Amino acid sequence: MYQKLFWIIALFGSFNFCFSQTKTMNTVDNTLTQTEKSNGWKLLFDGQTTNGWHSYGSKNARKAWDVKDGALYLDAAMKKNLAAGEGGDLVTNEVYGNFDLKLDWKISPKGNSGVIFYINEDTAKYHNTYNTGMEMQVLDNGTLTVLGHPDAKLYSHRAGDLYDLFAAKEAVHLQGEWNHAEIRSLNGKLDFYLNGIHTLSVNLWDDNWRQMLAISKFKDMPGFGTFKRGKISLQDHDETVWFKNIKIKRL
Repeated sequence: MYQKLFWIIALFGSFNFCFSQTKTMNTVDNTLTQTEKSNGWKLLFDGQTTNGWHSYGSKNARKAWDVKDGALYLDAAMKKNLAAGEGGDLVTNEVYGNFDLKLDWKISPKGNSGVIFYINEDTAKYHNTYNTGMEMQVLDNGTLTVLGHPDAKLYSHRAGDLYDLFAAKEAVHLQGEWNHAEIRSLNGKLDFYLNGIHTLSVNLWDDNWRQMLAISKFKDMPGFGTFKRGKISLQDHDETVWFKNIKIKRL
């Protein structure tokens, strides 16, 4: 009896160990599972370097962007001590049309940033990423008792919104916690997800889209929201923000 019990415990322990190992292997930051690789996903951040990225209008990533503890982040305190021009939005080297983008972000208290996409990096015409690219807002919304960033009081300026255009269903975690975001754009249909919740669906480039542009802060930017292929950027808004697990699939 005791021998039989011993083997049952040993077998259960072995199963539990294998399960734990599999779970750990599948949740390592900044890696892809074999299934993701087979399905066409590519890492945009290797967890150690800024390879594959550059600051807007530059060849390389500027010094305000750093990597620490497996996260790519804008260090606002460091930026203040650097020479002028060492910040700026971080932009992918590659251009994307139809895509599915997933990433995790975390924002500093009262912080503001964003994920901007469909950017045309013609710096002679467009001096900033937001002159052409549209943005999923990254923000400290605050709570009923703790003030967040002032933008949290504005319609379509809150975390997860299509900035200054369409408000999304609220699904953000508390400040200081990681949020999992997904941006999926396929043939003009744009969908946002935040922390596993489908928060926004918009048709790009149709009459309704043009009407919304006409009443937005981008109405005097003729290139904004017009490009169907472009680069993706992480915004430098002078406040510390962290990103990790950045991966993309071309659709």
